[in-house]
Amino acid sequence: MAPQTHSTRRYDLDWLRIIAFAILIFYHIGMFYVSWDWHVKSVHAGTQAEGLMMLVNPWRLSLLFLISGVALRFALDKTGPVRQARERVVRLGLPILFGMAVIVAPQSWLQLLESGETHAGFFAFWPDYLNPASDFSIITPTWNHLWYVVYLLVYTLILALVGPALSAWTRGPGERLFEAVFGGRWGVPALLVLPSLPHLLYRAVLDPIFPTTHALTNDWANHAHSFTILLTGFLFAKSPAVWRTIERTWPWALGLAVALGVVLSLIWANWEPWMEGDGVLAAYVWSIRLVRIWYAWLVIAAILGMGQRWLNRPSRTLTYMTEAIFPWYILHQTLIVMAGYWLTRQGLGVWSEFAGVTLATIGGCLLLHELVIRRIAWLRPFFGLKPKTARAAGIPAISTP
Repeated sequence: MAPQTHSTRRYDLDWLRIIAFAILIFYHIGMFYVSWDWHVKSVHAGTQAEGLMMLVNPWRLSLLFLISGVALRFALDKTGPVRQARERVVRLGLPILFGMAVIVAPQSWLQLLESGETHAGFFAFWPDYLNPASDFSIITPTWNHLWYVVYLLVYTLILALVGPALSAWTRGPGERLFEAVFGGRWGVPALLVLPSLPHLLYRAVLDPIFPTTHALTNDWANHAHSFTILLTGFLFAKSPAVWRTIERTWPWALGLAVALGVVLSLIWANWEPWMEGDGVLAAYVWSIRLVRIWYAWLVIAAILGMGQRWLNRPSRTLTYMTEAIFPWYILHQTLIVMAGYWLTRQGLGVWSEFAGVTLATIGGCLLLHELVIRRIAWLRPFFGLKPKTARAAGIPAISTP
């Protein structure tokens, strides 16, 4: 079924935005339990969940950036670049500053408490956290998980400058190009492959030079991946040819993604010996790394198609969560760190502890949003919410040129 063309929301993309944030929340709960470095760790941390985490990691944030690109296209076309830039500086800037000063601070405190670098209570630690000259082993104040919001704000300001020209291009020669590439008999293989090609290049050329830092500066490989996938969403947002082909492509994308996921899981389970090789073995390792990039795009294409097929309908839950999900995102990691730090010291079994961390995170997000954030007018902007009189904006329908 092709996307609707009348002036209604793209409910499927609203749903997928919520689902992408939900996956991110559970991924961060998982980070408490795997052996990888994180702010605090469970006493039960190990390798058991790492296979699942590795399957999710390649595409979880790319999906979010792509949907953000679609939403930015509709917002920019509706409000214009100047108003869009001004609104986003407030809507994203205030949560960044408030989040760094208040929300993220307990994460750094508990991380340093667990490492033995501080023994102070939180309110004694807080002034030192806010002092950039403090001599901690980690940067303070910091944005931690809010790096996505920081990067999104920067990308939004860039698109405020170049977005109108890109929008005009997609309404004319751009759509003709998309129709020629994706609308014909080779449209399905083109959609399965072409959007991943820039990321394959970045993986080979930029990733080895610029490790991911989330520090905004000197994070060029991450910027290349993140901005390109956001720009992909921006350019594809209103293309009937692209969305028709996504509808045709998703079964192929899903099948290939599942097959590659199985193969990659088997390889990752015995990954370390391969890393020590050179020559043919090094080429093999690099081929797997590039396949991982393609796998990520296939998952995203499958999710977009399935969402378009089954989620393009309204509901009261969608209306509520469209507003709620951003405050949940801002809150969730601090709640995970706080709940995890306390619960892992209570002698619980791993499943009881996991249930407690999950309940504290989801329940805390729900209660804080429902009882505090959405009801206190002056607090709403610090969590990215509009005034009470404004409805949460969704993503409009695809419109014909």
